[in-house]
Amino acid sequence: MERIFIVGYMGVGKTTIGRLIGKKLGLEFIDLDTYIQNKYHTTIPHLFESKGEAGFRQIERISLLEVAQFENIVVATGGGAPCFFDNMQVMKHAGKTVYIKCDPEELAERLLASKTIRPIIKGKTRDELVPFIAQHLSEREPFYLQSDIIVNTDKLVTKEHVSIMADRVIEKLTTLTT
Repeated sequence: MERIFIVGYMGVGKTTIGRLIGKKLGLEFIDLDTYIQNKYHTTIPHLFESKGEAGFRQIERISLLEVAQFENIVVATGGGAPCFFDNMQVMKHAGKTVYIKCDPEELAERLLASKTIRPIIKGKTRDELVPFIAQHLSEREPFYLQSDIIVNTDKLVTKEHVSIMADRVIEKLTTLTT
């Protein structure tokens, strides 16, 4: 039985890297946000709007507790998931945690280029986004840093870059279990 939880700020590549780690290890991949959207038949932005952040975080918590019971999985969490309730401890107790780390400038570039709607940064310009990310990351990083493994990403431009990053995570996971 294996459970790997990928944490980190939005836009860092948790889903992309997590999916590839799952494929390489023969594990099922679950994106927690997608799991929530499928379960509640709506989007994350709509849940934020209709339930507020507190209501959304409660839904996210319940969903995390559910997927933490699954076996042989890689889970990409939402950026805020580790920072609420005792979610980080739940993940650490259930399996291995991996923090994918990236600097605010690179995150801003990725988020501005992304087509994904992210309620928390909606309408922000690049000049507003970098300091916002830096501040937000400083609040969240104490939770992220509790991870079993921490890997830094630079540019995840090509499939080869993503594959190298996934291999680095797998190598570090292997050293944890041997």
